[in-house]
Amino acid sequence: MDSESLSLLTPRKPRGKPRRTSPVERQDQSDAPHEVERAATGGSSSGALFQFIDLFAGIGGLRIGLERAGGQCVFSSEIDPYAQKTYSAWFGEQPQGDIHQFAGGVGIPFHHVLAAGFPCQPFSIAGVSKKKSLGREHGFKDKAQGTLFFQLAEIIERKQPEILLLENVKNLRSHNKGDTWRTITERLDELGYRIFDRIIDAAAYVPQHRERIFIVGFRRDIYGDDPPFEFPAPPAGPTPQLRNILEPDDVVAEKYTLSDHLWDYLQRYQERHAAKGNGFGFGLASLDGITRTISARYYKDGAEILIPQTGGRNPRRLTPVEAGRLMGFPEEYVRNQVVSDTRAYKQFGNAVVPLVAQAVASCIALVFRQRHTDAPEGRPS
Repeated sequence: MDSESLSLLTPRKPRGKPRRTSPVERQDQSDAPHEVERAATGGSSSGALFQFIDLFAGIGGLRIGLERAGGQCVFSSEIDPYAQKTYSAWFGEQPQGDIHQFAGGVGIPFHHVLAAGFPCQPFSIAGVSKKKSLGREHGFKDKAQGTLFFQLAEIIERKQPEILLLENVKNLRSHNKGDTWRTITERLDELGYRIFDRIIDAAAYVPQHRERIFIVGFRRDIYGDDPPFEFPAPPAGPTPQLRNILEPDDVVAEKYTLSDHLWDYLQRYQERHAAKGNGFGFGLASLDGITRTISARYYKDGAEILIPQTGGRNPRRLTPVEAGRLMGFPEEYVRNQVVSDTRAYKQFGNAVVPLVAQAVASCIALVFRQRHTDAPEGRPS
């Protein structure tokens, strides 16, 4: 962890001391006795600071952040088989599949922190627009994905983890005139959690404008009504630059350069929309700046992030390695590509930026350690 990130782990004095409740009062009866005992002391037998589960795991962006903050993953779930393949190659374990298999928390082990990047397509600006154009429902009315929050809430109600870490698109707050957001926060409040939320732009961590909402919840019966949690301040130092994550020109395959036909189409498309007074069109990135948000559709034409080239050549797409770096994934992971370019672009476009997850998880770890004063020091890195 760099010097700026280390500042996240500087302890703060607790604001009061909430009542310590017996874990037996809340623990699922299906959990083993030694797991109940572990809940009373904090930490785990492995020496980790806390244990967590990784639901709707994608390719593990939240997991990386939580592990760097001292956590140990004890369960993961991801329905997409290609994301499962990447997750397995990177973490050495195959995530469980459809979350419906674990209705009510059956088969999910004890954990302190529940982490979930529940599907964002029903609520994202792009996802809502697409579904409307196809005459399909969005938000909670999307029967395929929109109701998954309620599956998540059932697991939370049954397992009652101490802490929640949820991530979604920033449009979650405003979707359906705010009704979606009210439904989510009211349900989490009913389940006994004190909720904190913030929209964080990853541009302070990686050279990409990427705003996502992070929701952190603490059980009131353990942490009280005013737990000493604060979201991280952006790291100090200069803004990341795109050029620092790009491959040398001589190693980028020609297939990533746009064809004359596609480049001509994108320019004409942008000109048509500019004449109508809107800003639709490709994004030719500045090498000294940050990019637009990479999306799951990047594989189609790469239009939102095009890299300029010299010598009169057409611009090019990011390579999958560069897309992984743009998201802040470790180099050894992005170079271990086990799926096609198309699948890799989709996975990075749907992922959580690990450095942002780490910053938020480190702030969670501070509160957890203060509450469990006899917990080990953990393994923040």
